[in-house]
Amino acid sequence: MQRSSLTRFAWLSIAAAIFTIGLKGLAYLLTGSVGLLSDALESLVNLAGALMALAMLSLAARPPDEEHAYGHTKAEYFSSGVEGALITIAAISIGVAAINRLLHPQPIAQPGLGLAVSIIASAINLSAALVLHNAGRRYNSITLEANAKHLFTDVLTSVAVLGGVALVVLTGWLWLDPIIALIIAANITRMGIPLLTRSANGLLDAGLPEADVAKVSSVLDRYAGSEGIRYHALRTRQAAARSFISVHILVPGQWSVQHGHHLLERIEADIRDAIPNTTVFTHLEPLEDAVSWHDQTLERADEQIEAPPGGRRTDETARAV
Repeated sequence: MQRSSLTRFAWLSIAAAIFTIGLKGLAYLLTGSVGLLSDALESLVNLAGALMALAMLSLAARPPDEEHAYGHTKAEYFSSGVEGALITIAAISIGVAAINRLLHPQPIAQPGLGLAVSIIASAINLSAALVLHNAGRRYNSITLEANAKHLFTDVLTSVAVLGGVALVVLTGWLWLDPIIALIIAANITRMGIPLLTRSANGLLDAGLPEADVAKVSSVLDRYAGSEGIRYHALRTRQAAARSFISVHILVPGQWSVQHGHHLLERIEADIRDAIPNTTVFTHLEPLEDAVSWHDQTLERADEQIEAPPGGRRTDETARAV
């Protein structure tokens, strides 16, 4: 599937958010429950997150251009980061409303009708969350995964609110409503902070998961055993749905350029097979040259390099590898 077509899932999330805002807002007006108010406020965050997801998925789907040679896929991290921030803000708002209601308790009106409306809204959210979750996993989209996680949290919140309203009606303990709202606020915060962390890691060029790095190492180790080569300076980074891998391959110096190039093509193809949607950069170096072993760190300081046999010594400037 083209990345641009993922926006249809964002539109689904927007539609679900609009419906649930209306239904949960109605449930709050019918009952006056601060728990149901917290539920409605979280749906407003769902809408904001869905709109952000739509914008960032559209941007991420753009092809590389002169100013963004590596594409626009990291735009998805802005969406998940904003959604994480909105979740946290909603949690604070819910907490403030709950404390006020705890200090000034109010009875819950028309609980039966309010609960029925909230149940319908929760069913809509659950259906949308399942679709977004499956799509996020299938197409490796952190934006859709974040949106799905938020909706799942909303469903759990609704279940807690419904249980709290029912307990208030059964026991008459008005303080249960704001207490449950505070618990909901804490749970929402628990979901928002990991989203912020994951988004920040993505923007900071975090490496691939250990399992994926192990796959790359397995491919390289296989060639090291069969071809007598070495490798180092293996670096990876994740840009939402796309992965980037770079590595230095050291081969016998007597190999021809064609021979070395053919080997690199095979290695790159095998890595792409192991980890789909990956861009692989390889750098060929001679095993016998001491300079080849100076490239294992990200930054290489200026060094006086002894010339190889038949050449002359040169001063190399620092360069990123």
